Amino acid sequence: QVQMVESGGGSVQAGGSLRLSCVASGLACSGYAAGWFRQAPGKEREFVAAMYRDGDTRFYTDSVKGRFTISRDNAKSTLYLQMNNLNVEDTAVYYCHAAQGLEGGRNFYGLSYWGKGTLVTVSS
Repeated sequence: QVQMVESGGGSVQAGGSLRLSCVASGLACSGYAAGWFRQAPGKEREFVAAMYRDGDTRFYTDSVKGRFTISRDNAKSTLYLQMNNLNVEDTAVYYCHAAQGLEGGRNFYGLSYWGKGTLVTVSS
């Protein structure tokens, strides 16, 4: 059974940093593209960042470029999201996602899996 478990969320003040982690079990991570999505209160889930299986190419939504960094350690079956210079608009539940394919930098396809999310709250 595949499980993806996020951690690292919490409450920070604007300008602060957090590092999210997502550990996958029952999944050969090296065979999957991976990414992060988030859902703010009252809004739809949105794309944040993604990377191909090889880890060499990364994609970000415009609002987080230069502040967030996605990375992965396939040996540890772990996906990361380093978030710096956080602002109030980053407040959301963050979800990790893995799928067989990635197209156009943000469109995942094929067999896929989601974590249950971790809450990030940024206060002014």
